[in-house]
Amino acid sequence: MQKVIDCSNCHTTLHLPEGAISIRCAVCRAITHVAAPRSIPAPQFYYNNNHSTSHRLPPYAPAPYSGSVPWAPAPPSAQGSKRAVICGISYKGSEYELKGCLNDAKCMKYMLVNRFNFPESSILMLTDDETDPYKIPTKKNIRMALYWLVHGCQAGDSLVFHYSGHGGQQKDENGDEIDGFDETILPVDFEEEGMIIDDEINETIVNPLPRGAKLHAIVDACHSGTVLDLPFLCKMTASGQYSWEDHRPKNGQNKGTSGGEVFCFSGCDDNQTSADTVALSKVTSTGAMTFSFIQAIEEGQAATYGTLINSMKATIRNANLLDGVGRVATILTLLLHRKTVLQGLRQEPQLTASEPFDAYAKPFSL
Repeated sequence: MQKVIDCSNCHTTLHLPEGAISIRCAVCRAITHVAAPRSIPAPQFYYNNNHSTSHRLPPYAPAPYSGSVPWAPAPPSAQGSKRAVICGISYKGSEYELKGCLNDAKCMKYMLVNRFNFPESSILMLTDDETDPYKIPTKKNIRMALYWLVHGCQAGDSLVFHYSGHGGQQKDENGDEIDGFDETILPVDFEEEGMIIDDEINETIVNPLPRGAKLHAIVDACHSGTVLDLPFLCKMTASGQYSWEDHRPKNGQNKGTSGGEVFCFSGCDDNQTSADTVALSKVTSTGAMTFSFIQAIEEGQAATYGTLINSMKATIRNANLLDGVGRVATILTLLLHRKTVLQGLRQEPQLTASEPFDAYAKPFSL
């Protein structure tokens, strides 16, 4: 169990990792000391896609961490603030390398700045071509960035989290998943530090969101359908008809917000894979989902959430994705996915939300 304490200086709520006896506040950087634990926690493991145990991991805990973050801007002080975290990981030089993720990140930033008036100073880019060590998408830096994204947010704020990279699954340990698996995103150092699971993402950026604030996540990765663990999934047919599936955990765990609105556009269903492909742009590699999301907005097909997700689905459905490389998590699934891609596997972008709503009546905006 994580211990929740207040910063000894500014009283920000801190989530203390198991076994830690002190923590540095990411806001004021003061160190808060706690009593030493009486026992050492048992080691934890994650499961790879063939259900066997793999790397040993430290227990997860939402940021802040016991280290200062020089890049972290001050929390917003005025209503109507916009801020974004954009994460593009190519895993360059590894056997998992992806070609389109950096393009995705740059295109998303351009759109947020030029179409939705996000200040460049309020957009945090994490990419593995960065030279600044605090802007490389390591597990620690991604966790810190997610904490920064929501810290101090208030009514009127608009937040965006965009992730383009590998996704995976691991065995669900707390009984909140219908299919028995947690969805994950893979930091650039996932082989050493492990994956970031949907439970943690939900706890970090969904649960704290206050009334009047909104968050949009755009996650272009394999197995990403419910990667924010949001309670409701919009199931839409090819003709545009839809219904909301209730994904609230049977164990009663709260996966909603503190009154805010959260929407997640993801690359595919939990049991599908997402393509890294030149089939859509015809010029360079992109994530199929990121491309379809931006194209729908640029072509005026995003008046409502319903028209946006329907346009995204149609774009990918009508494209030839057979040359794509899936954004999967392990060597085994990489090999398996390359085989299934050649057989014509299709991906279906998904929309999940903190509350159900009329998809064709609710205007879309960032």
